[in-house]
Amino acid sequence: MILYNVTVAVDKKIEQEWLIWMKNVHIPEVMETNMFETHKFFKVLNSEDPQSSSYSVQYFAESMDKIKLYMSAFAPELQQKVALKFPNQLAAFRTLLESV
Repeated sequence: MILYNVTVAVDKKIEQEWLIWMKNVHIPEVMETNMFETHKFFKVLNSEDPQSSSYSVQYFAESMDKIKLYMSAFAPELQQKVALKFPNQLAAFRTLLESV
């Protein structure tokens, strides 16, 4: 199992709008690619930035091949949608982890 983790720092001014959009639009679009088996969505509790809140979206894939296909065929367009919807209001970094 491969975990594709996206950690996002969101400007508190748009946090509630972003959360609704993530739950109702973005995460469903990612899951509709059929590259992931399931997902989890968490708020980071030990974030120390008073201007932003941090979240972790975890997508679980059965293989690295699915991750590679997602990254090449789907991720650029989906990431562009986020950037257009919330310009300069969030920062994200991505991590790949393998269960051992």
